[in-house]
Parts: sequence; C-alpha cells; structure tokens
Amino acid sequence: MKTVLIADDALFMRMMLKDLLTMNNLHVVGEAEDGAEAVDKFRKLRPDLVLLDVLMPNMDGLSAAREILDQDPQARIVMLSAMGQSNFLDEARKLGVKNYITKPFSPPRVIKTINDVLSQ
Repeated sequence: MKTVLIADDALFMRMMLKDLLTMNNLHVVGEAEDGAEAVDKFRKLRPDLVLLDVLMPNMDGLSAAREILDQDPQARIVMLSAMGQSNFLDEARKLGVKNYITKPFSPPRVIKTINDVLSQ
C-alpha cells in the first residue's frame, strides 16, 4: 500500500483528505500543520507521496518542497493550492513538484492526480 504525508494548516482539510485517501487504499502515515513539520516528518517517515499546501505558517509549502527535494530529488510532491495562486505553482514546477490540486477540489480529481504521480 502506498504511503502519503499530508501537510495543511487546516485540520478539516487534513481530515477530509485522510478520509478520501484511506477509502482509496492509500495509507496516510503522517500529518503536518506547517512546512517545517512536513520536512521533519518526511525525513522520518519517507512516504511515497507528500501533499503540501502552498500557504502554511512557519514555513510555506514551496520552502518545504525545496527542502524535501534537496534531501530526496526523487520525492513525489503534489501541491494543494487555492484558486489564484498560479505564481506559486509555476515556481513549484521549477523545483520539481510533480503536480498540483486546486482547492476546492473534487475527490475524483484528487485520486486521479495522486495515482498518476505515484505511477511515474
């Protein structure tokens, strides 16, 4: 079973994503409230995929993605962004982020995006 780390400062978003992923045979091995915690948990848990919100306190998603990819250039990261954050997504692609999901999202799109990235 593939493993996922979810990093989002909104508890309801983490819970919603965790439920969705669990129902689709993905194992959520950890959750983080900010980018710094995501980097630390990535280092410890080594998940198959990281879902990173763009805007988080203490360390934003782009900074966290940069640190994770410095540790493991093969890390699979999918960014979570609100509408209108395309400037962040362009930078994320340059860093090596595999894909992104725009909030509000549809569950089928989330699962398709994750499965596409995991199959790369």
